Amino acid sequence: MSKRKVLLTALVMALAAVSVFASGAAEDSGNYSVYLITMDQMDQHWVNVNRGAEDAAAELGVDLTWLAPDVKDDAKQIECINNAVAAGADCILLAANGPEACVAALKEASEAGVEIVYVDSAANFPGRRLLATDNRAGGKQIGERLIQELTAKGITSGMIGVIGVNAATESCNQREYGFRDAFEGTDFTLLETQYCQGDAAQAKDMAANFIAQGCIAVYGANEGSTVGVGNAVMEAGSGVIGCGSDSSDMNLSLVERGALLCIMAQNPYAMGYEGVKSAVEVLSSDMAPEATLDPYYVDTGVEVITKDNLPE
Repeated sequence: MSKRKVLLTALVMALAAVSVFASGAAEDSGNYSVYLITMDQMDQHWVNVNRGAEDAAAELGVDLTWLAPDVKDDAKQIECINNAVAAGADCILLAANGPEACVAALKEASEAGVEIVYVDSAANFPGRRLLATDNRAGGKQIGERLIQELTAKGITSGMIGVIGVNAATESCNQREYGFRDAFEGTDFTLLETQYCQGDAAQAKDMAANFIAQGCIAVYGANEGSTVGVGNAVMEAGSGVIGCGSDSSDMNLSLVERGALLCIMAQNPYAMGYEGVKSAVEVLSSDMAPEATLDPYYVDTGVEVITKDNLPE
């Protein structure tokens, strides 16, 4: 069994230990229709969320549909929500683009009797559960690992570039806040965040500009931005350090090749797997309006991956 599979299995078992799924729910799952709606279909992160959801749906006899915009776009995600409601969804598993944009659509969905469970990131509308990474803590760990590497090289000051997705994607913003937290009280200067909308090509150009300004390191807040950072570092060959988020195959390859020092690896499989189980728990129970599952927030875990612990 690969290290990656071992990690996924261990995290799923850990989540089960905190009673994420009520006993007896499997028997009551019926033919529930669950719609997984993510931010986009570009990132491997969302593919892995869907893979976990598919496995749980197969186990529980749930009808699962994955809807997502081709790119991160609020209007397109709202359209996905509306389409799920029109198609007769019993529950929507939602990774919200931002906290506000889809609130009106979620209100209409709820009024139509559709349950809401959040995976990865929530909107400012009541849901039954949130299964997500502690993004701020994960971002801080990446910052601390970068400081450790810079210190080992005798570097105690300098400019660091930051590339985010957009100002509304709160999960990625929290990673950036945590990354910046790590540098408080140091002599390093973190430059103003540049936003790439999750597009690796845009992120590469932004990272190249940071490198041209003399940055000693560049950080990416999601998969696409981190791919762009790694590619820019590899092309520059200047000794600048790249780091970022999400353990896609491309990012793991960039770590292996030395273009990225480290990445924050989430457990998207567990988000999808336990998300479907949470949906069944809600649908098979008689919950009062506004009630939430216990626990409401489930931390699906994070790991800092470097060359030393690359999964096989």
